[in-house]
Amino acid sequence: MFDLKGQVAVVVGGTSGLGKAIALGLADAGADVVASSRSQSAVDATAAEIAAKGSKTLALASDVTNRQSLQTLHDRVVEAFGTVHILVYAAGTTSKVPILDCTEELWNSIMDINLTGALRSCQIFGRTMLAQGYGRIINIASLSTFVAFHAVAPYCASKAGIGSLTRSLAVEWSDKGVCVNAIAPGIFPTDLNRSLLETPRGHELTIRTPMHRFGKAEEVVGAALYLASPAASFTNGAILTVDGGYMASGVNQ
Repeated sequence: MFDLKGQVAVVVGGTSGLGKAIALGLADAGADVVASSRSQSAVDATAAEIAAKGSKTLALASDVTNRQSLQTLHDRVVEAFGTVHILVYAAGTTSKVPILDCTEELWNSIMDINLTGALRSCQIFGRTMLAQGYGRIINIASLSTFVAFHAVAPYCASKAGIGSLTRSLAVEWSDKGVCVNAIAPGIFPTDLNRSLLETPRGHELTIRTPMHRFGKAEEVVGAALYLASPAASFTNGAILTVDGGYMASGVNQ
């Protein structure tokens, strides 16, 4: 039920952090995988890793803030593979800033990448999935989909939006064969958040996590494989937390 042979997957934001771990995990499960981001050098390096696993791939860069760029990514994947079965939206950015100091430009930039980019991707790839009557979409949410974190309001709002977008798409598309779900990772050190985790905030997050450690990138792959697979045929609009128990926690000491 978790075999992805014959499946074509696109991971937007798939050349670093959790997106890359998921892209490589999908390839290990037998899928042909295209991992895309703005950096052509990162795309080339990740494509080489995917190909080394025996999966077919393409080295295609894209910009989630540009609809035509995403449309071109979609069209080239469909031209090469005939279709697409799986979309993972893992692109994201953040900035630590008090809300009174947050400019509209910064707010709009974070929203454009984290939330509107997901909308663009889901619309473009979802259209093909709906036409063929089958698809799996996995959006990467966050703990801040559920709770707020200090001085990252634009990020929190964008990730709350990811949760709502995921549920809305599931309501509209699930009876047409397209399952739309999200993963809310706990604390996983990545290039996006590593500097924040080296502050007292990182210590507080460790204390609040019942497993008392940060996650390893490969520990989110199993959730992605489930949601990408035929096994998830009756899982729709779910936001699956992979967080070491953070969201279940009250007092840990």
